Amino acid sequence: MKRIGAWWMVLLLAAWLAGCVGVPGGGDREIRTESDQSSAEKRARVRLELATAYFARGQSTTALDEVKQALAAKPDLPEAYNLRGLIYASLNEPNLAEQSFRHALQLNPRDGDTLHNYGWFACQQRRFDEAEAQFNAALAAPQYTGASRTLTAHGICLARAGRWPEAERQLARAFELDPGNPAAAFAYSEVLYQRGEYERARFYVRRMNAQPEQSNAQTLWLAARIERRLGNRPGLEDFARQLRERFPDSAEARRLSLGQFDD
Repeated sequence: MKRIGAWWMVLLLAAWLAGCVGVPGGGDREIRTESDQSSAEKRARVRLELATAYFARGQSTTALDEVKQALAAKPDLPEAYNLRGLIYASLNEPNLAEQSFRHALQLNPRDGDTLHNYGWFACQQRRFDEAEAQFNAALAAPQYTGASRTLTAHGICLARAGRWPEAERQLARAFELDPGNPAAAFAYSEVLYQRGEYERARFYVRRMNAQPEQSNAQTLWLAARIERRLGNRPGLEDFARQLRERFPDSAEARRLSLGQFDD
C-alpha cells in the first residue's frame, strides 16, 4: 500500500469540523421554532453554540466545559453528545468519544452529521468497514445536506485503506457535487497522483493554485511533485520557488529542501 502523508489528516479534520453540530430537529416531522423550546433547552443551546465556537478555535477543554453545562440543562440533547464525541476525539480519548457518538445516535439514529462524524472517527481508528457503513448511512439520512463533505471524507478514508479506485470514484462524485470545495478538489488530485494519472491531477491542482484563496503549501507541493513526475523541470522549479517564498517554514518546504518528493 502506498504511503499517505500528513495532508490526509488536515483534509479530514476540515471535512470533520464542517459537520460538527447538525441542524436541531433535522429528522423531525415538525419544524420547531423558538416558542417550542423550554427555558432549559434555550440555555442548553446557548451553551452548545459557545462550545462549537470554542472547539472551532481549538479550545477543546473550554468547549468540553460548555458541552457539560449544555447537557446539565438538557441531558437528552443529541447534538451535544455529537460535539462531545468530536471534542473527546481531539483530546485523544477514543473510548469517551465512542460512547458520546453512540449515545448521540441512540437519541437520533438518522442524524447525518453525527453519522458523518462517527464515520470519520471510525476511519481514524482504522475501522474502515465500519467507517464506510456510517458514511453511507449519513448519505441516506433524510434532509442531510453534507453529501459532498461526506463523499470527500469517505474517499480519503478509502485511500487510507489502500482502496484507490474506490477512493477516486467517491472523490469524483464529491467534486461533481461541489466543484468549489477545495478539500474535494485537492484530495481528488492527490489520489490521481497516487494512481499515476499525472495529467489529470495537474488539471485539478492547477485550478486551485490559480486561486489565491485556495493556493497553499500543500497545493504548491503537490503541483511541484506532479511536474517532476511529468519531467517538466521549469514547472517544478516555478512551484518550488513559490513554495519557498510564500511558505518557507512549512513542512512541505522542508521536504522540498531535503528532496523528499515521494516520502
